[in-house]
Amino acid sequence: MKRLLFFALLILCSCQSNKKENVNSNTTSVSKPIPPPEPYIVDIQANDVKLGTPAYGDWLFSHKEKGQSFEQFYKSKHIIPTSEENIIYLQPIGEFNVAQTKQIELVRQYLQIFFQLETRTSKGISNDIIPNHARRIGDMEQEQFLAGYILRDVLKKEKPEKGIALMAITEKDLYPKPEWSYVFGLASYSDKIAVSSIYRMQKEADFNLALDRFLKICSHEIGHMFGLHHCIEANCVMNGTNSMFETDKHSIRLCSLCQRKLNSGLKYDNLKRLKELEKYFKENKLNEGLALMEKDIQTLKIK
Repeated sequence: MKRLLFFALLILCSCQSNKKENVNSNTTSVSKPIPPPEPYIVDIQANDVKLGTPAYGDWLFSHKEKGQSFEQFYKSKHIIPTSEENIIYLQPIGEFNVAQTKQIELVRQYLQIFFQLETRTSKGISNDIIPNHARRIGDMEQEQFLAGYILRDVLKKEKPEKGIALMAITEKDLYPKPEWSYVFGLASYSDKIAVSSIYRMQKEADFNLALDRFLKICSHEIGHMFGLHHCIEANCVMNGTNSMFETDKHSIRLCSLCQRKLNSGLKYDNLKRLKELEKYFKENKLNEGLALMEKDIQTLKIK
């Protein structure tokens, strides 16, 4: 459990340390009147599941977050797509087996639907790009890479065509600093870059459970890049997490409030996104996600 708590304080603690956004050509801050929620948002709100009282070990038990209202999000500086920057990139680093390669492609497909933005996988990079001083052997004799090195010395140098967000994916385990055991991922939201490891998501998990975890982690981290803070209103993929056990409990669905925020910035068709998510979950036999999408569809009375 101690190691799990260490992890949490990275992956979603990285959310805490890098909230300040750079002001650039596709960063927006507005003072115009707050628009009312669309009927779609009002209707699906009935399917939000309110969070219970945090238990010992849960993220909200030890992190007294205040949340983020729609008004706070709307008035904040956050990244929005432009004709010059509108593509999400995944950057594999390492040698992936057949199952891992398939999961990366399924993550790419999912992110393209989730954010309704083109998502590409860049050509893989060899592990040789990581120097010895940014490697170590972990407490289970596994090789680990220094997550911060990947952000600072690999990803920040990358300038993919029309890139709005860049996430590296490693098959090796990660650690954030010498005194920490490991971390699932790390992000710099102001630089719109992140790194996640597939290594621990497969521990004691079949293909679909590992994929479900990967979808949650990647959509959560990139959601932060688009200005979403941790959700404290409902069971939501934007909930903070202190362990893989807590991640598994969290919904893969964005709650209505977080959907309203994301849509206000990305301006996609809510119904198109919902139907595409339903199809994705069905085709990939991800039954929990499918049930959530079907419930929203039934609520909306969509044929």
